[in-house]
Amino acid sequence: MSASRARRVVRVVSVAAAVLLIGTAVVQGMSAGAATTSTAKPKVLTPSQIQASSATQLFAGGLAVQKDSKAASVAFDLTARHETSEAKAITRIASQPVAIWLGDWFTKTQVVKVIDTAVAQADKAGKTPTFVTYAIPDRDCGGYSKGGLTSAQYLAWNTTIADTLRGHRAAVLVEPDSLAMISSCPSVASTRLPLIKSAVTALAGAGVTAYLDAGNSHWVAPNVIAPRLKAAGIASARGFFTNVSNFYPVNDETAFADRVSALTSGAHYVVDVSRNGQGWKGTWCNPKGAGLGKDPAVASGSTRLDATLWVKTPGASDGTCNGGPAAGAWWEAYALALVKLRAR
Repeated sequence: MSASRARRVVRVVSVAAAVLLIGTAVVQGMSAGAATTSTAKPKVLTPSQIQASSATQLFAGGLAVQKDSKAASVAFDLTARHETSEAKAITRIASQPVAIWLGDWFTKTQVVKVIDTAVAQADKAGKTPTFVTYAIPDRDCGGYSKGGLTSAQYLAWNTTIADTLRGHRAAVLVEPDSLAMISSCPSVASTRLPLIKSAVTALAGAGVTAYLDAGNSHWVAPNVIAPRLKAAGIASARGFFTNVSNFYPVNDETAFADRVSALTSGAHYVVDVSRNGQGWKGTWCNPKGAGLGKDPAVASGSTRLDATLWVKTPGASDGTCNGGPAAGAWWEAYALALVKLRAR
């Protein structure tokens, strides 16, 4: 359904704040431990090797938790002000692995620095970071998270990301909403599908595990999204993702994703569980009564599910709806409510 077009983390903080945070690693999270391993780079895998690997091989060591996220800085400030209960609540978010969003609010130099910092920390900890690209032209079809690069800029931007990630373990979720939203603005399909395919090709060539947008279980039907995934290059990717920035239960998403997988030659998938702890609450945009989902985890079974992730940054607004600030802006009151109503 169109109401599920959750607007993404355009900015967890403003551009100015994001630039300031780059110096201390603009990434999501807070160190969960002190694991140390060899920093030797793994070999660059081919697309066929990526597809044949297990989830635990691709996400070797587990999911990386970043040290200097917005949530971490907020928790630090709250502690300094002796707001102990609030600091503890926000630390609940900061202590988890959350995807790192790469968008058009970063210059080329900045996006390289963000990636370099994140992978260096992850490599040292022996874990795998997760990134999200979010700069497709005509992003969000003019909605709360509108923006994006030009087509020419987008091609170069993705090449930079792929080259920077080459030789590192990493997973990249390519452009949330980009394929599902074609249902709402079909005019973008002719340019968007080739652009995403070019991004997938670049990532695959660098040995990066990539996932494409499949919307969610209550948006676009499997037989509609599957041809888009094929046209966007899923044959060169690991698979697809569902429920990003949305609130549907895992069982809804896996049932939907299994049908999509069957239509895409058995593609694997990941599910965003960052805010689905209380399930669907009637709207995609800053719903009241939402809670954090289960902690992110790599799947160890034999299904096509690779991982349940925190992709949307808990505490980042969906947009100026239900009392929220601009899309992506930090909303502390909402973050505290998510923690209070978290899945147990």
